[in-house]
Order: sequence, then structure tokens, then C-alpha cells
Amino acid sequence: MAVGEGVTGAVVRALAEGVTPPRPFSVRAFRPLPTPPPGERAITVDQTNHSVIAGESVVVKWFPRPSRAPQPAPDLLAHLSAFSRTATPYAAVYWEDALVALVTAYLPEARDGWEWCVDEAEAGRTGFAAELGALAAELHLAMATPSLVFPEPVRLAPDGNNDAWAERAEEALRDALALTDGEDGVWLTSRAGELRREMAPLATAGPTPLIRIHGDLHVGQILRWRDGYAVVDFDGNPTVSAEAPGGGAFQPAARDLAQLTTSVDHVGQVAILRRGADPERVAEWVAEARTALTAAYAAGLAEAGRSDLLDRSLVRPFEVEQECRELIYAARHLLRWRYAPMGVLRTWYGTDAAFTK
Repeated sequence: MAVGEGVTGAVVRALAEGVTPPRPFSVRAFRPLPTPPPGERAITVDQTNHSVIAGESVVVKWFPRPSRAPQPAPDLLAHLSAFSRTATPYAAVYWEDALVALVTAYLPEARDGWEWCVDEAEAGRTGFAAELGALAAELHLAMATPSLVFPEPVRLAPDGNNDAWAERAEEALRDALALTDGEDGVWLTSRAGELRREMAPLATAGPTPLIRIHGDLHVGQILRWRDGYAVVDFDGNPTVSAEAPGGGAFQPAARDLAQLTTSVDHVGQVAILRRGADPERVAEWVAEARTALTAAYAAGLAEAGRSDLLDRSLVRPFEVEQECRELIYAARHLLRWRYAPMGVLRTWYGTDAAFTK
């Protein structure tokens, strides 16, 4: 689905004026939408969807390939109505039962983590990490709080769920091996046994609370804007289908934490490749930032009396699975991104270089 120039502004103005769209379109409203000033501009960073800012006050995220598969974002945004650390949601637009657009507030002076966090890596600053850990804890606490949308937001992993998690991780590794070619593929194949050993605890995991998670919680989904930090884009992991084993809506909080911590490693790889940062200094920065982020996250849960939401034994296996998913994402959506997960894996499992171009 292509979005022509001027379409976004016209749609936003119509929504603000309460115009009912013609069938087969429909709108799910979250909050009243203010009429934006004229003008629009596209957000040009790498993303699987297409986002346009209307009147410097509203963002419309268009889904170029609308799917009738369940979309998590609308329900999650409705559930998080009391969570102030995200862009204010206004509406979801559907074509029949397929989500075609999400409309949220624009956050002034916002930069995503692939910009601001790389600056922090280049400068060697880690003060942000504790703030991100606290933000992730706030998000999960909000996810675990009952609402009209999710009156029972926490459940215990059912018997046998660990088999599904292990199968999901193994499937990710198999796909990563199949999709990664050349020298990277040869190296990955040589380390497959080590990756499997690190993911093995998923098969024997004990009972753990499950919540609705963000599903794609990396630094690129955390905006630093005029008033602080905000989490955005609740569309789920683009490499996981609803039918995938272990891919249900309820997941361990450790999945989000693992993706957030590994994204710090990815930031380090970006700083090395694109900014010429020293690999040894970056490695120290990554270790310090990951430690501070994880500690702040755990402290946030503990202060709320919800330490039970984090099963620490799941974090490392999910981190390894996530690196496999990064390789899958690179192969299917953005081939040049492969250097980042490969750089992380080579750092973890040994290589002659910190990254490959």
C-alpha cells in the first residue's frame, strides 16, 4: 500500500473532525485528536513501516502490507492508557479487519536510539542506561496492571510452555543458519553448538509469570525527546509470526529485557563501524551500560514488589535467540544490518575481529 503526498494530513484532519470513513474502512478511537496545522513530512530512518508527521504534532504510521493477523498494538495502547511514557495514542485505522495505520502524538525534538544512543557510545557515557532500565520496569509494571482491556494481565506459564520456547529458539537458529551466507554463514555454523548450549535452559525453565510484553523492545523504539524518554512502536517482533511455537501474546518479561540489553551491544557495533569508535573502549562501554540497565530494571520491579516478573535464568537464552532473529531480520528486510548481530556474536564467541563489514 503506497501513501501519496498529502494523504496523511487529509486523513488526520478528517479524524480530528469526526468524519466517519467510508466502508470498508473503520476507526478505533483512543483519545480525542486535535486538528494539526498544515504540512507533513516523512520519517526517513530504516523501518519496516512508513511513518509521516502531520503538522509537527501527529504521527501516522502506515502499514504498507496490512495483515489480517492479530495486531497487538491497538489493544496494548488501550491497556496502557495510564502509562505516560509513550506517545499519546489517538486512533487505529482498519481496512475491514486489517490494521492500516496507527495515529499517535508527535514528540518534539525526538531522536531514536540509533541516533542518540550511538552518540552516548561514541562519547563513552553510560548514564542513560539506568534510565532505560527504570523505563522498561515501568512499562512491564503497567503491562501487569489490570485494565478494562486486560482484566487479568498476568498468568503463569502453562505446563509444557518451556518446550515451545525451546522450539521457538531452535527454529530461529535454523532460520539464521539457512539465511546467513558467505564467511558469516561458515562462522555461524561453526558456533551453532555453542549457541544451542546457551539456549538449552529454555527447555528446563520452571514456572514464570507471563505478561503482554512490548515484543520489539530495542533502543530504536526508545525516543529521547524534549521531556525525557518514551517507548514507541508496540507492533511486536517482525520475525515472529502469531503461529510460531511459543509465540503467543503472553511472554516472560525476560524477552523484552533480553532484546533491550542486546540492542546496547548493537549500538556498540554501530559506533565501531559508522563512527570509528575504538572496539576495546566500546566493549567496556557495552559491559557497563548493560550492567547498569539490568540493575535499574530489577530495582524498579523490586520497589514495586514485583521482582517475580523477571526470571533471570531466561535472559541469556533469549539474548542468544534474539541475535538469531537479528540475522533473520537482516536477511529478510535490511541486509546491511547483518554486521551488527554478527559483530555481537563474534564478540561473544570469539573471532579475529570485533566485526565484519
